[in-house]
Amino acid sequence: MSALHAELRRLVAQSLPAAELLEVRALGADDAALRDAGTTKGGGYGEPLRMRVREPDGRESTLVFHTAKADVFGHDRRADRAAEMLLAWDTFADIPRHVAAVDVGAVARDGSGLVSLRDAGEFYLVTRYAEGRLYADELRRVARDAVATADDVAHAAGLARYLASLHAERVAGPARYTRAVRDLVGSGEGIFGIIDGYPPEVPMAPPSRLEALERAAVAWRWRLKGRAERLRRTHGDFHPFNVVIDAAGEPVLLDASRGGAGDPADDVCCLAINYVFFAVEHPGAWRAAMAPLWRRFWETYLAAAGDDGLLAAAPPFLAWRGLVVCNPAWYPMVSPAARDRVLGLVERALASERFDPASAEALFP
Repeated sequence: MSALHAELRRLVAQSLPAAELLEVRALGADDAALRDAGTTKGGGYGEPLRMRVREPDGRESTLVFHTAKADVFGHDRRADRAAEMLLAWDTFADIPRHVAAVDVGAVARDGSGLVSLRDAGEFYLVTRYAEGRLYADELRRVARDAVATADDVAHAAGLARYLASLHAERVAGPARYTRAVRDLVGSGEGIFGIIDGYPPEVPMAPPSRLEALERAAVAWRWRLKGRAERLRRTHGDFHPFNVVIDAAGEPVLLDASRGGAGDPADDVCCLAINYVFFAVEHPGAWRAAMAPLWRRFWETYLAAAGDDGLLAAAPPFLAWRGLVVCNPAWYPMVSPAARDRVLGLVERALASERFDPASAEALFP
């Protein structure tokens, strides 16, 4: 008896007490008797097994053991495939006349067993604690005091060098870049989702303005989706609330996201927009303090990374992050005037062939 067969026998015994597993065989993607040339289904999202079972009352019934395989249809990450199984477990019972879900679980990392999750609720993660100061707190202080110290400038440059080093790692897989650009625009955490999260009639962000931004972003998706040569290792959520500056002045990162691969412009714009955002409520701080950080960050990154295409890829990523910081769901205290300035920067970026960091100066006449 194979190890898998033994595990399936144990699974049946746990899920259906006193039931017995009689037979296991592959469940074909399409029944040969029903095939025709035009409608044959060549394959699905997994490789199911058909399990013939004797129930406690002696009846025979059939169960199906499903797994999910990686593909380019939003299942390329292990987390995507886990979500697919958990969603099935949570929803099958809500659909009239749907087949019942009997168990949900995971295959052990070494393949040695099956781990049931049928009694699980929400999932959790445990990490180490990062000692230090949130970079967001540093930017708040710079904006409030309108003073950038030598350490502040050094931190901006250090973060740029960190990103350049991170982005030096090439990642294989054109489909991963396509996924990253699709998620940028169309995912719940991307531009579509962030816009959907705006309350009705936000001052300086009416639906008509948001719709225009969304349409421009879709056009940018078609410009970028074939640029798989730009795929690099990325953090995926490199904003100042995910950066801790430790006692040595070095960054410690929190909450990497979106699969750890994408366009370097994602990370660069995610942090850069905050130099503008933290300044718009303190306009006097821009020229005195925040503009030097903005310029040093861009200059250092571009010199260290040698990425000639970054500014040509940046506009939709800047738009995404600008829409985040302007959304009252995330930043409820942003004034209408500040929101208008940031969205104005976003609009000009989307209308340009490439982003010019100097364009931020027009926000602070």
